[in-house]
Parts: sequence; C-alpha cells; structure tokens
Amino acid sequence: AKYVYRVKQPSDLVKVGVFTKEEYQTFRKAENFLWAVRCELHFLTGRAEERITFDLQTEMAKRLGYQEHRGLKAVERFMKHYFLVAKDVGDLTRIFCAVLEDQEKKKRPSIGRFMQAMRRKKVIRGFTVETGRLSVSNPAFFEKDPVNIIRLFHVADQHGLDIHPDVLKLVTRSLKYVDASLRRNEEANRLFLEILASKKTPEITLRLMNEAGVLGRFVPDFGRIVALMQFNMYHHYTADEHLLRAIGILSEVEKGKQRDEYPLAHELMGKLKSRNALYMSVFLHDIAKGRDEDHSDAGAAIARRLCPRLGMSEGETETVAWLVQNHLVMSDVAQRRDIADPRTVRDFADLVQGPERLRMLYVLTVVDIKAVGPGVWNGWKGQLLRQLYFETEALLQGGESALNRKARVVEAKEALAARLSDWSKAAVDRYLRRHGDAYWLSTGTDMQERHARFIEEVKDEPLAIAAAPEPTRAVTALTLYTQDHPGLFARFAGACAVLGMNIVDAKIFTTRDGMALDMLWVQDPDGTAIREERRIRRLEDMIRKVLAGEVLPPDAIESRQRRERRADAFTVAPQVFIDN
Repeated sequence: AKYVYRVKQPSDLVKVGVFTKEEYQTFRKAENFLWAVRCELHFLTGRAEERITFDLQTEMAKRLGYQEHRGLKAVERFMKHYFLVAKDVGDLTRIFCAVLEDQEKKKRPSIGRFMQAMRRKKVIRGFTVETGRLSVSNPAFFEKDPVNIIRLFHVADQHGLDIHPDVLKLVTRSLKYVDASLRRNEEANRLFLEILASKKTPEITLRLMNEAGVLGRFVPDFGRIVALMQFNMYHHYTADEHLLRAIGILSEVEKGKQRDEYPLAHELMGKLKSRNALYMSVFLHDIAKGRDEDHSDAGAAIARRLCPRLGMSEGETETVAWLVQNHLVMSDVAQRRDIADPRTVRDFADLVQGPERLRMLYVLTVVDIKAVGPGVWNGWKGQLLRQLYFETEALLQGGESALNRKARVVEAKEALAARLSDWSKAAVDRYLRRHGDAYWLSTGTDMQERHARFIEEVKDEPLAIAAAPEPTRAVTALTLYTQDHPGLFARFAGACAVLGMNIVDAKIFTTRDGMALDMLWVQDPDGTAIREERRIRRLEDMIRKVLAGEVLPPDAIESRQRRERRADAFTVAPQVFIDN
C-alpha cells in the first residue's frame, strides 16, 4: 500500500479511498491484537517463536486475560478471537486486492477498455458476467433488493462462475441489509436451501458466503460458531470449518468421487427420499457447539426453528431434528459397544425405527468423522459402521438378526462344521463343545475357522500368539491362546501399550476346558495396521516378555519417549465405566 499509494501511515488509506473508516478501524484492531499475541508468545517461549502451538495456547489465554464464559473455556475464547482476527485480515486483503485490480483496469489503453465493455454482454438475473466472473453495474444493487445478496451466490453456484472481488467487497459493505426482513423472505430462504443442497459445488459457495460474512448473518446460529475452536485432542478445525468440510465431503460422496473409500455411503445416497433433509442435518449437526446445554439437543431445537423458515415440510423438519439430536449415536454404538451382541443391535434398531433414518444416519456419521480431520477416519471405523448398518437393516426388515439366540448358536456351529470337512466328526464335535454361546454369537464363521485351525496347530504349546495384518480395515489382529489365569488380558493389553499401540477392539473368551482365547485389534499411533514383519515379531516378543514377568508395563511405559506436544496440553484422569 505504501508503494502503490505513496502513503506514510495506514490511516492515509482512507483518504485515498482504499478503506472506509470502519475498515481502517478493523485494520488497527487486528494489527494491535496480532502484535500483542506475537510479543507475548516471545516472552512465554523466550525466543522468536512465531507459532501458537497447541501446548502454548492455554498459557497464552491466561496471560492475555481471557476467562471462561458461557460454555467456552478461556483458551477457546482466545483462539476464537484469533481466528476472527485472521478472518478480518483476509477480508481486508480481499478488499485491497479488489481496489488494486480496479486501478490496474483503469490504466489499460482506452481501446482496451472499449473492447472490454463490448464483450460485457451476458446478463444473468441482473448480474453481468465479466471474464467469467459475476459483477454488478450499480453500487446500490444490493441496497435496492437485498435478496440479490443471496441470489448472487445462487447464480454463481448454478452457472459455475466466480464472483468478482469488487462485488465481494460490495457484499461485505452491504451486510447491514442481511437483516430479519431478509431472513423472513421466502425467495431468499428458497435460494439458500438450493445452495446448501446443490448438486454442483455447495461447499465452495457456502465458504464464499462465510468469508463474506453473509452466512453468519443469514443463519445467526451459524454465526455463533464462526471461528469457534474446540480445545481437545480430537477436533482439528474450527466448528464452522468442520461443517463446511462435511458438506463438501457429502457432495463428493453423492457424486461418487470417493466411491472406493465410501462405497456404501455412495450407494445409500441414491436411495434417499429427501436429499435436502440430509444436507440440512449435516449443516446443522454441530451448529450448537460452544453452548452450556448439550449441543445435540440444542441443535435439534435450532433445526425445528430453521427448517420451516427455509421451506422444508413438517416431516423433513422432524427428520433433520432427529438426525441432529442423534448424530453421535451410530458412531458411539459401533466403536464402544459389542455390535455382535443382538441386544446392542436391537436397542439401536429401536432408536432408528426405519430404513430411511438408518440410511441417513449412516451417511451423516461417515461424513462427520471424515470431516473432523486427517487420519481420524480409517478402515476399521468404516468396517464397524458397515457391520452395524447391515445388522440393523436386517433386523428392521425381519431378517437374520431377528433369529433367537439358540437358533443362531446352532446355525453358527453347523456353518463351522461344514468348513472343517477335513476333520473327523469326533474332532469337530469335541471342538464345538469347547466354546460357550457367547463365542458363537459374537464371532463370524471366517474367524471361527481361523481359530479352530490355529488352536489345532498350537495345541501342544503353552503359549501361542498369532498376528494377522488387515490393511483394508487398518488394523492388525492379535490372537493369544494359553492357559487362563487372573490378569492375563491386562498383561496382554499392557504389552501393546508398551510399544505405543492403540487398541481399537477386543474380545475375550475362555473355553470350557480353561483355555484363554483373547483377541486384540491394534493400530500404530498413526491409525494404520502394523504390517512389517520386523514390527510384528517385536510385538509378539514383547507380549511374551510381559506375560513372563520380564517386563512390567507401567515401568516400561514411563520410560518411553514423552508424548507429542499436543497431548501434553491435556491432563486426562483415568475413568472406568461398567454398563450391563
């Protein structure tokens, strides 16, 4: 700015017409805030540190005077302020670049400007198209009809056009017209719903609306979560960014762009009766974050207010409210419950009640997990969700999952006996009698066959361990077979912890003759399967050493390298939950 406009201080940018007085005040506030943060960061670290790393954020918030307020931690209020200031800087930069582009345009030779004007012939719903970008010829365009603000983004989405920086600048300066009257306007609400559930590029358009400040004013509840950071080890993005990313992922799933990663989700999208309800539920599922009350319940209440305003039917509104209220349920059941237990599936089916809700909840769960951040979604979670979906679907349709307990046990034994056709009948009968009903009900035939052949192979060994990488599910399955004794499973799990493995699932069985058949599914710290033979051998060796008492897990874990800095920012008290 100093070079182009020859100004000596930022306030002079108002005189030359680059910024309004209000925009200059925003500039000063942003500059003062960023200098304060930068200086405090240097004092805290004792060096020229330019990164507000996760482990520094809590102390930074304390030093800068932030306090907990209305459901937000002090550190979350500090980081929300930071992200809002960063957004202001982006807005000011866009305005400045628009002014520069306009100035450069005026420098063109007159014949060039004449030819440009001659080419500007295409008009779409009052907007002119200039070099592939939407523009307006009248500075009062939005003031005369505020619906044009929403219409601008709708036209951009429907026709695949960019929006001229001058127009975005004008939109930002016209935000006062996005008021209660516009929010009640039937056409504006219809256009917004079409943008949200567009089959083109809804994420890009919604992101533009958010950057221009329109989205938070048109949907005030969304405005409350703009730049809202959640201070935990799970969420990577601010709440508004998470929702926009989720919409983008949902759009890609529907178009089949990630069919290999989400084959079932793509298939189910084609069977939905109301796309609008699903897109709206994705947009609203975390919209009540940062409040004192439960965000799922509060989000459902927002859905019941907003959906009718946008022209959705009573049935669609209730569907959206139900999905928002229960958007965490399927993930919790799949990852924290024994989905091989018919009672688990039955309870989940009682909540869902119908195939349409099940389809929507499955897709919502997938895009929610995927939008949390890199590495959060993996094959193991995908497999668990698919298994829960198919089990529940079968139950809702009166299929196999509805069979009674005894019939399922008999069916499982007969299926395994057919697989063991190379065994004698006496050997098969002896083996089938060794396991209780819980084993037959919670394992599949493939796993049962692997166990049977593994046990037969190692029957004379005092301790046997098998490791089988399952890359498509991003896990390595560990099977332990030995004489059962107290503390066996704890030591088994402790050996994995010593090497920093994450345990994602476990099954524990004791045969009728006192042998332990324990299984763990583990991942490395990056959330992938352990595939290298060297690492598998090391893992098996550590299990043997722990079981033999040669290594004590608490001591070994204490001596391991310190955890990553992000985890060091938290103190998590151990908790044990027992739920029958």
